[in-house]
Amino acid sequence: MMDANDIEALWAALAEAVDQAGPEREALFLAKLALLLGREVGDLDRVRALLAVALRDLD
Repeated sequence: MMDANDIEALWAALAEAVDQAGPEREALFLAKLALLLGREVGDLDRVRALLAVALRDLD
């Protein structure tokens, strides 16, 4: 499991990658990333649960 420093580094790497993708390709990049990470997790039910968590509190 990642600690707070790892999560902060992940956040920074993700933000940089989103910036590199650019506004016009941001959604495509995030979709590809989600599919790749879901494949790594390897458990469809777990990925669906994480998608639900990610949808919470988007305001």
